[in-house]
Amino acid sequence: MLPLQGNLKKMKNLINFLIKYIYIFLFVALEVLSFVLISSNDNYQRSVILSSSNAIVANMYTLSNNVVEFFNLRTANNNLSEENTDLKNEIIELQNLLASRQPFREDSLQYKIPPEMQYRFIQAKVIGNTTNKVLNYITLNKGEIDGVRSDMGVVSESGVVGVIKTVSDHFSTVIPLLNPCFQLSCKYQSNNYIGSLQWQGEDYRFSNLMDIARHVQIHENDTIVTSGLTMTFPEGIPVGTVEEFHINQSDPYYTIKVRLMVDFRTLTHVSIIDFKYADEEKMLRNQILEDQKDIGNVNI
Repeated sequence: MLPLQGNLKKMKNLINFLIKYIYIFLFVALEVLSFVLISSNDNYQRSVILSSSNAIVANMYTLSNNVVEFFNLRTANNNLSEENTDLKNEIIELQNLLASRQPFREDSLQYKIPPEMQYRFIQAKVIGNTTNKVLNYITLNKGEIDGVRSDMGVVSESGVVGVIKTVSDHFSTVIPLLNPCFQLSCKYQSNNYIGSLQWQGEDYRFSNLMDIARHVQIHENDTIVTSGLTMTFPEGIPVGTVEEFHINQSDPYYTIKVRLMVDFRTLTHVSIIDFKYADEEKMLRNQILEDQKDIGNVNI
């Protein structure tokens, strides 16, 4: 009896469901019937329906292709980044080849490539990035086995990103411009006046340029580039543009707000700058610091 009662209850629920929604089912059935009659008895209506269905199918194919292309963007971006890095290295090699054709002294037949021009780029991908902290860091997927060392400069297609801080076998961390611990030597592209760029921990889009004397003529939208005074960044890499500036009557230096070229919140691929003689230049700088300590400890 129990199975029979259960089946009767299910049948009753089904009948109630059909009665409740009978008008909806009837409406759908009539719509389908009307659609079939119109398309089968009227050539014009049939052509319109076929055209509409073709348009719908085409839109569905377009949507499907867009979805596939979206998921393939990651691979495409990686390939483009690698190709751009290869092209940069080829350009540097060509520039050095041209420089090697010029004698470094007028009375000399010897040729020399300037040491500051002897560098290459290592392509890397950003796998970790912060922009909303006071001390921001970036993590890259390249490390010591890829030739990455500390104090190497990091750039993107837009401009300066930061400097390599720590390195493991397969990864490295970058101190970006969005970190008050990092100061970048910059200059005005138009007049070569040199200053120091340092972030103040506020908006990730802006930084502050310091040490520009009040007698220097500056304007909004002036371009700021790397100075090339150290073997971290070559001279002339874009850093930002002057957003606004002001100076008090008693101040010797301007307060300059710079809009950074790099959008750190969309940063995905970078290039690491590998200077051939960076270790030699670093050794000399360390020797100068040691000499200064020795001078300071001399008792007269």
